[in-house]
Amino acid sequence: MERARPGTTRRLFLKGAALAAVPYALLPDARAGALAQSDDYPSAEWQPASASNYTVSSRPSTYPIDHVIIHVTQETYTDTLAIFQNPQKKVSAHYVVRSSDGHIAQCVREASIAWHAGNWDYNTRSIGIEHEGWVDKPAYFTDALYEQSARLTAAVCTKYGIPKDRAHILGHYEVPGTDHTDPGPNWDWTRYIRLVNFA
Repeated sequence: MERARPGTTRRLFLKGAALAAVPYALLPDARAGALAQSDDYPSAEWQPASASNYTVSSRPSTYPIDHVIIHVTQETYTDTLAIFQNPQKKVSAHYVVRSSDGHIAQCVREASIAWHAGNWDYNTRSIGIEHEGWVDKPAYFTDALYEQSARLTAAVCTKYGIPKDRAHILGHYEVPGTDHTDPGPNWDWTRYIRLVNFA
């Protein structure tokens, strides 16, 4: 057995005492590397948009929330998150759903106003949900995407008392004044509304 060099025990003791004196909040987070979770929808990962891309609010006390607006990104999931995090882009949505597995990221708190609809009135009164894919590539609309998105929409509708119907769950193309066509003709509205109602 090797003997400790003189002073080693004292040095270790002093290092331990110094570490004990560090405020707990300054120590490394044991969960480092873990995904931050959403406060609004616990199964979502928190991926915040730039504060330059949405309006802080305290909905539903400032504005009623009475619609969910369905979008298709026309970008990859990763690129969409990067766009929302770029302060120059001036665009965001509350949630983004990944095509391959239905994984959901939340980018804007539901209480705040995401800039997704291209119509201020609709922005103030809605939750925007982006779906990874392209309107002309139906392969992106996977079972996992539909199912996880429907669960999210159902939870939002339940939370705010929004009817789970096509009058209140809209496509981006249905927002007055928009020039967008998403989610496009390949989005299966009948299936989606059925999934929302059975979620």
